[in-house]
Amino acid sequence: MSTSKSWSYEEEQSSKFMRKAKESPFVPIGMAGFFAVVAYGLYKLKSRGDTKMSVHLIHMRVGAQGFVVGAMTVGVMYSMYKEYLAPRDPGDDSK
Repeated sequence: MSTSKSWSYEEEQSSKFMRKAKESPFVPIGMAGFFAVVAYGLYKLKSRGDTKMSVHLIHMRVGAQGFVVGAMTVGVMYSMYKEYLAPRDPGDDSK
């Protein structure tokens, strides 16, 4: 590896993240939804009433996983739509 690179490690990682986010935008959406569900669950932790802690945490985990799986499903359906159903430009022979 050469040490004379013109960019830093942080710039390389952030540009890689932005490139991946543009390629599949539902991954950051799924991550954001996951963190939002977890944050909401932690906020509601103090007012859970007489529900056991383990039951509350299981419900929070299922909600977060459901959001991520839903985002992944929508992302796969979108990519399948783009691949198979969307009209293509006749001059585009990239495939």
